[in-house]
Amino acid sequence: MNTALIKRINIAIVSVYLIFLAGSVVRMTGSGMGCPDWPKCFGYVVPPTSEDQLTWKPNTVYEKGVIIIHDEALFVADETIETTQEFNQSNWSAYTKHEYAEFNVYHTWTEYVNRLSSVLAGFVFLVLLWKVTFDKNKIRGVAPLVYFAFLGMLFEAWLGKIVVDSFLTPYIITIHMIGGLLIIGLLLRAKFLASTKGLLYSYKNHKTFRALLFAALTMITIQIILGTQVRQFVDEQVKLYGFEQKKFSLLDPNFNFYFHRSFTIVIVLIGAFLFWLNQKYNLGFKQVKWIVGLLFFEAFTGVLMYYVSFPFGTQAVHLLSGALLFGLLLYMVFVSNRLSRFKS
Repeated sequence: MNTALIKRINIAIVSVYLIFLAGSVVRMTGSGMGCPDWPKCFGYVVPPTSEDQLTWKPNTVYEKGVIIIHDEALFVADETIETTQEFNQSNWSAYTKHEYAEFNVYHTWTEYVNRLSSVLAGFVFLVLLWKVTFDKNKIRGVAPLVYFAFLGMLFEAWLGKIVVDSFLTPYIITIHMIGGLLIIGLLLRAKFLASTKGLLYSYKNHKTFRALLFAALTMITIQIILGTQVRQFVDEQVKLYGFEQKKFSLLDPNFNFYFHRSFTIVIVLIGAFLFWLNQKYNLGFKQVKWIVGLLFFEAFTGVLMYYVSFPFGTQAVHLLSGALLFGLLLYMVFVSNRLSRFKS
């Protein structure tokens, strides 16, 4: 068992989950367009703290690439310029990727922190890449998984730009989230391969338990996809009624919502049965307690969002809980599948 490698993989997994958390806070607060450009924010490395910084003013120096709001539109400085008494549009290019031209300091800095979490994860992945590339005690299969995960992170970064440029198109946000889950899956597989030696002696094989794990993982994946469809519906309602009128977000919901809600009951029952089997036969899967807890937490936050009009924080923890459930179940499936090969 390569302890140092496992530690670095764990840190990388945590960094991806932090991105999930930061992204969910952005969605919860409606801060997705807090920075209307990418990778900078209003053309700044460190975003503005007041609208005054974005308002055109005479006799002021503007650096090349910075963005201002003028006549309810965004303009980008073509070169470093010092303004005169009149606005000269020949010095500026209209920002054409979208028409959103508002500034809210809280939204801007919420989105900025989200981007910083991605930058932090990028450095974590670079350290992990170095480890798997130059480690003397290489473990077969780990390096390719880490390389693909890193490529996934680069793709996710590019997709983040597309999300902003497309003015938060719902299906692109959905692809963005699924991509994050795939990265977690690759890292968990790498962790499993690095941990296999000596790990399996802590567990017992059980055919029914293994089958239920596969079923639970399949169902929670379906639930997450259904959840993204529900979220797309909510996004459309928010655009229709406004972010401050979230009580209308699930007005006359579609079939996906009702299926998503009812399917939760089935998954909770399977989780409870997994817990019972693990306890009865002493299978050693301590993660089942977390599975059951997260399932009930998912259901509870779902109820709050529907019946209490999205209390603050519920969207974020609901999304994060689903991602954690996916990771825990996937890792348990890896372990159980290997047990079926080597233990009777």
